[in-house]
Amino acid sequence: MVKETFVIDGMFCASCAVTVENAVKNLEGVDSCAVNLATEKMAVSFDQDHLSEGQIEEAVSRAGYEAHVFTEAADDSQEARELKRLSGMKSRLIWSTIFSVPLLYISMGSMLGLPLPSFLDHMQHPVAFALAQLFLTLPVMIIGGHFYRLGFKTLLKGHPNMDSLVAVATSAAFLYSLYGSYHVMLGDHHHIHQLYFESVAVILTLITLGKFFETLSRGRTSDAIKKLIHLSAKEALVIRDGQEHLLPIEEVVLGDRVLVKPGEKVPVDGQVVSGQSSIDESMLTGESIPVEKGVGDKVYGGSINSQGALSVEAQKLGKDTLLSQIIKLVEDAQETKAPIARIADQVSGVFVPIVMGISLLTGFAWFFLGGQSFTFALTVAVSVLVIACPCALGLATPTAIMVGTGLGAEHGILFKSGDSLELAHQVDTIVFDKTGTLTQGKPELISIYNYTDADNDQLLSAVAGLEAQSSHPISTAIVDKVKEESLALADIDEFENLTGFGLKGLLSGQELLVGNEALMKQKGLDISLAQTDFEQVTNQGQTPVYVAYQGRLWGLLGVADQLKPNSQAVVAQLKKQGVEVVMLTGDNEQTAQAIAKQAGIDQVISQVLPDQKARAISDLQAQGKRVAMVGDGINDAPALVTADIGFAMGAGTDIAIESADIVLMKPDLLDVAKALMVSQDTIKTIKENLFWAFIYNILAIPVAMGVLYLFGGPLLNPMLAGLAMSFSSVSVVLNSLRLKYKKM
Repeated sequence: MVKETFVIDGMFCASCAVTVENAVKNLEGVDSCAVNLATEKMAVSFDQDHLSEGQIEEAVSRAGYEAHVFTEAADDSQEARELKRLSGMKSRLIWSTIFSVPLLYISMGSMLGLPLPSFLDHMQHPVAFALAQLFLTLPVMIIGGHFYRLGFKTLLKGHPNMDSLVAVATSAAFLYSLYGSYHVMLGDHHHIHQLYFESVAVILTLITLGKFFETLSRGRTSDAIKKLIHLSAKEALVIRDGQEHLLPIEEVVLGDRVLVKPGEKVPVDGQVVSGQSSIDESMLTGESIPVEKGVGDKVYGGSINSQGALSVEAQKLGKDTLLSQIIKLVEDAQETKAPIARIADQVSGVFVPIVMGISLLTGFAWFFLGGQSFTFALTVAVSVLVIACPCALGLATPTAIMVGTGLGAEHGILFKSGDSLELAHQVDTIVFDKTGTLTQGKPELISIYNYTDADNDQLLSAVAGLEAQSSHPISTAIVDKVKEESLALADIDEFENLTGFGLKGLLSGQELLVGNEALMKQKGLDISLAQTDFEQVTNQGQTPVYVAYQGRLWGLLGVADQLKPNSQAVVAQLKKQGVEVVMLTGDNEQTAQAIAKQAGIDQVISQVLPDQKARAISDLQAQGKRVAMVGDGINDAPALVTADIGFAMGAGTDIAIESADIVLMKPDLLDVAKALMVSQDTIKTIKENLFWAFIYNILAIPVAMGVLYLFGGPLLNPMLAGLAMSFSSVSVVLNSLRLKYKKM
């Protein structure tokens, strides 16, 4: 299966998106298809052996729309396309208004007591009055010709959309007015009161106005992704053969030395080979404090060099950079649908045909059963068609998701999909991996207990010689301590990593074991001598490390990994939000409980081997809990995948991005609570949007049908219906934009 993104032209409402989606889903070889009305993109997963991109584009074309494969070139020109579309819409709005305002004045002026030139007086010159309206209406219809082209095209193909409603409504009103004008020219002047030219023009103008404001507002929902895209440097100062060359970023190759001067953007991901400076990585990580960088440190494209000059070796370019991965994650999240969006899709798929049926039945009912004139029946039918556009339904979910994912990205919280954005707010249990997540991940050797005649230096030298061959954090802590004491590392032969237990090697031909209590028991060693020290070490939250040599206990080491400064704060915040917090660790029960107590965590799952972590998550899920797992994205990959939601801390690794549902760019645990808040606020906004979109149609359609008129109330004018329809969409987008200003 391959995944391809297409840009869709011609979509204006929810039923458009559903039509395109269904047209592609029905193709053989398509695994999944999601159309996003807000971004006008379609993500398709399909089997290339059964289907080609051209066949997908052809299927969309048959449905009445146009599809093109989304490329980097298209991405670069997307903003230009949006500006061009907005400019064209603005131009159509201005010209439509220029013709609609005098038309409205001519048709309504006499009713309001406004003066009209005598040659346009409907009593004295009815033919001129009718023709003037006709000639002012025609340009507006030509300017809004896309409504008719797309509307009738999709109607004839059996997939009517918003344009179909507008096209049918205004065409009916225009043809009836044309019929009236014909009778006026024949001398039947009472038909002068049955002209609806101004309704046609004003409806088209008001809908264009609404679409203009909607497009303007929708553009703001993608501000975050635009900011990220603009972070990419366009040029780089490359040092080749001792000379500086200012090159387009596309010409930089791996291994190039790039000079980054103060105040400039870092153009590539790489490693500092000379220089020292502080780097502003706030747009990548959400962390406002600049990070000090020196030789050997990693820097990322898009960050800003604050002070000194840096020479950077290019290690990642183009799509492989962290910035590109972040942009891709945010775009993917915006292109996918949250489960809640299915409600709107199901309604939108049948909405337009139902509305057309209601409009037709309403017109017939008023004319044949209600004893009203044809003019009255037509007015009601047109009002129903115009007011019932499902645009607001189609925008309710994607606009909120775009703003929500953008808000998260600005704070270094990356949601990989609409599903993860929605599911996060349902989490009731969060499991934290201990090492490197709740703790600093940099343990220190604190306690040393020796049970032989050998001195501590010999003990540490032997242990460090074995530990130096392992990359485990505890191993690093012991080796660092030995180096700090300037001790030599013992020579170890036949090193073996005993996963979940410890390490084994030969020291002077004799077996040396370094590991946990389980390893000692497995080897049948007596460790009772260390029992008192063991209890003291574990009660202080230190991890006990046993050392055995030549078949007997040699020593006990206590290694402590301190809690991160905000571990207690995030646990307290999550509890306040009603979330149960669990700590998962391979440490023994006593050590785990001591650390958990410091963090404020009540429930601990300890002595869990790496391959058992996923099972521990499954056990919690079996209790009916919605479980999130927070880990480093490498050792915890199986658990991250098993959990309902996986959080990867401190992104930048491919495994973290692959395994997790939500990636936290900086190692700040409070971002876990922030991610839940973003999810809660986004879903709340979606529900508000759907409520107002549904309630609008539920209330507006009966009013347009003339229910109020039955009880002596007013009859809805088609022009007011057009205005209400247009601004219902704008209100949904504006409600979504409120998310941008949520305090985190």
